[in-house]
Amino acid sequence: MSATPPQIRTCVGCGRRAARPELVRLKVSGGRVVLDPVATGGRGAWLHPVPACLDRAIERRALPRALRAPGVLADAGELRAGLTGNARKH
Repeated sequence: MSATPPQIRTCVGCGRRAARPELVRLKVSGGRVVLDPVATGGRGAWLHPVPACLDRAIERRALPRALRAPGVLADAGELRAGLTGNARKH
């Protein structure tokens, strides 16, 4: 019996492809972009859990596009705190 290959996703920040466990999932909830650690379903976007990828995704305005939610609020400080535990950590 062979093991199933890992699911590959693309980071919305850097554009590199990676196995699903190496990325974190983001979704829209209440008009804001939030972390979705248990992949609850619906439209999502994937991101490496590093501030550089988050910064690039926000700079490129990639989150609203990837989530197909124009005008959604992507609070960099809140997302950074969820990724690193510190809203100011770079």
